[in-house]
Amino acid sequence: MSSELIFENINKRKVIALIVGLGEWGLHYRTIEEHCRIAKDFGLSYLELGIGGDFPGRIQRDIGQGEIDELLSCISDYGIKAPFVVLESDFTLEDAEDVRRQKERAAHDIQLAARFGATHVRLFTGFELAANMTEQRWTRMIEAFAELNALCLEHGIVISIETHGRNTPVHNGFIHEHTTSTEWNCLNRLLRELPPEVGFNFDPGNLKAVDPSRPLADYAKLLGSRINYCHLKDWKRTGDYWVACAPGDDDLNYGELLPHIPFQGVYLIEYEQVGDVVEGIGRSLNYLRSICPELRTS
Repeated sequence: MSSELIFENINKRKVIALIVGLGEWGLHYRTIEEHCRIAKDFGLSYLELGIGGDFPGRIQRDIGQGEIDELLSCISDYGIKAPFVVLESDFTLEDAEDVRRQKERAAHDIQLAARFGATHVRLFTGFELAANMTEQRWTRMIEAFAELNALCLEHGIVISIETHGRNTPVHNGFIHEHTTSTEWNCLNRLLRELPPEVGFNFDPGNLKAVDPSRPLADYAKLLGSRINYCHLKDWKRTGDYWVACAPGDDDLNYGELLPHIPFQGVYLIEYEQVGDVVEGIGRSLNYLRSICPELRTS
């Protein structure tokens, strides 16, 4: 059964229905069957899968049809739907041959995601700093998305670009810096130049950490109807770096933000800390219940 959260904005008297599912990151060291079991234990029916990265909880690129059938059967047996697949990509690299290889790998992964019945694939623009982007790099990046979007259209899949900065590890957290998918002017340009079918994975936590001075509602308004995917998490500042945490663990006020997000699809809880991931998912759901007057599981 799915968990559907109904949030009422008292001021606008506007009711927003949130279908909540389970994101993949944080679970990537556990098997996909464990992902399914955890989702079912929380009454969630939507799950995000991952491809690549050599983690136990991700689909391997050389997987055979027999293993695909077994995974699909496992997911189905738990009553789970998994139409969202996260892929790795970087189309902002300096070397054109490196970008070509990134496109080739992403195309392979998109076709593999299609074999799992994916409707959405998460991609990154890349992790070069926005300030370092040349016109040549920008052109290659846009061309990559145009080519991959054409492939996705053949399979009935849409691309969701995650709003994600460059994360540099520091102690138990990260320093966040602007990339093309977080910097305000770059986002405006992406909206103008990308194929119109290409959407965004709106991750308010990532945007808060990379630019805490800009209201998150501004980003939601900017991206608007191009938001076709959403991660729910937060980041807590520790000195000059940030530590990932659950919604409700820090000051990202989803109660105020949600009415500004014009997205009616599945919102995926993405609790990133692997050590207490089950507890973190539970805290996330408890917080979402606390800001919503009703929680439905059917």
